[in-house]
Amino acid sequence: MPRTPNSKTESVADKLLQKTRLEMPAIGMESEFNVWIDEIEVDPREYWGHPGAFIDRPLLPREKSSLQLPTGGAVYFDRGVIEVVTPVIEIAPHSTARMVRNLWEQIGFVRDQLTKWEKANGHTVRLKAYSTHYNISYEIPKREQSPKRNEKALALLLAYILPVPVMLVASNRRSTGVGVRPRGGRIEVTVDFTPDPGLMIAAATLIVGIVREVMSWPTYDLSVLSKLPIPVVDGVVPGKHTTRKGWLTKDFHYPSSPYTADVNARIWKTQFGETMSLRTMASRTAWYFRHSIRKYSDPFSMRLLFAILSGRAPSLLELVDRPAAYDDVGHLCRWGQVIHELKNWEAELGLMQSKRQAWERQSIDEYVVDRAKARDIHLTEMETVADAKSAIQPPAQRPAARLNSRPSNGRPRSRAPLSRRRNDTPGKLLPQRPSQYLDRRATSLMPAETTNRRRAGERRRKNYNTPFPDRRLTRSAYEQVFLKLVSGGKLRVGDDLYSPIGMKGWYHAIFRRVSDGAERLMTIDQLLERMNDWQ
Repeated sequence: MPRTPNSKTESVADKLLQKTRLEMPAIGMESEFNVWIDEIEVDPREYWGHPGAFIDRPLLPREKSSLQLPTGGAVYFDRGVIEVVTPVIEIAPHSTARMVRNLWEQIGFVRDQLTKWEKANGHTVRLKAYSTHYNISYEIPKREQSPKRNEKALALLLAYILPVPVMLVASNRRSTGVGVRPRGGRIEVTVDFTPDPGLMIAAATLIVGIVREVMSWPTYDLSVLSKLPIPVVDGVVPGKHTTRKGWLTKDFHYPSSPYTADVNARIWKTQFGETMSLRTMASRTAWYFRHSIRKYSDPFSMRLLFAILSGRAPSLLELVDRPAAYDDVGHLCRWGQVIHELKNWEAELGLMQSKRQAWERQSIDEYVVDRAKARDIHLTEMETVADAKSAIQPPAQRPAARLNSRPSNGRPRSRAPLSRRRNDTPGKLLPQRPSQYLDRRATSLMPAETTNRRRAGERRRKNYNTPFPDRRLTRSAYEQVFLKLVSGGKLRVGDDLYSPIGMKGWYHAIFRRVSDGAERLMTIDQLLERMNDWQ
């Protein structure tokens, strides 16, 4: 029998495992969901204890309470939410589409298992979207890093560049911020869950393309923002992330909330003194990184991304409210579906009203007022900090702005900031666009003459109402490794057969030798070289 390691040797082994790096740069995603049982929110860890309580088949165990799913990803409970995670996927053309497809496969499996549990136990279970994290590996060795070129400096620089384009593609009117965190060998971008698979691929394509390009720059110093044609909102400084280390740019860091503002209104001053709309700023940023974005994208997602940024396809920020699919993920949105708010633009209000009233008792107008109050509290706290700092300076050195009785933004202290959209009607938020969702997929970045010539020779003449045409989307090399691990097969190494019995993080699999039960640890890079040795 294999020797059971003691805690000391285990800790040494864990440190060695953490230092393991993949041979290929990789990406991955994770999404968190609040759980509502019989329309009451519960902590899944307290209610079930372990994900195996609602899954009806044996699965490959991972560390702590997580399980390896048949689709290659994992599920576990984390601080009051259910979290599903993709395996690592090597960076390559179409890799962002593979990553998002894999995430929705994990979501679909968990949702189907919960549906079976519902029927067996007489309860209802609803998954409410909480957040999504996009992870991109950072493989620059320590010897090539410096105080102005390391993970922390990169995360801060990205916290200035990413928020505006990401919010236009991935966020909704109830979103509050975009975060960037350095995570030791990877960069993690945190944003709201995007319920439409097609939009999520476009968001992943945008994020991965920008992060990988900025990662290659010789310096991550913030001074580059004054030299490159990448617009950022003037005066906005990211705050500390609410969880772990990193930065989070929230709605109250801006002069007014960009999530509830008109995305086409030219009201935002850039660092160059220009006044632009959010859509123009996002479009210029994405266009600057277009070559890097195209490198990891696919033609459909690239076309959809720039259709949203140019206004030829709707952003979720242009809907009257957050789509209802957020509140019932797996039922109202799945891979292969398009959320109804985007299928039929004009019918959005009527289609979403009943479920919105049942699940979200706070109207969007009340939400805007609440965020305005949060902004007022934030500004008051910042003013208090500034006054405290100025109190210890000699009067001659105090900035003039600190001696003024009004805050730096010019508003009286006693007045709460008013919502820009208090007098707006829902009809004013709906621009004139064709009603069919398929029209946004028909747009092209090429001249009309070229498009017409191509259409004349196309073999397939049907329109497919799918979020992504994945009929030719292959599996990544790392995906195939994980699918082998959960297939129930055995691996031949020399004259011995080994059965997979568990996972150690994302880079290592634990095997047990069939002949004597001895255990062996192998990296997924080693397994990739042995793909033909499975039986």
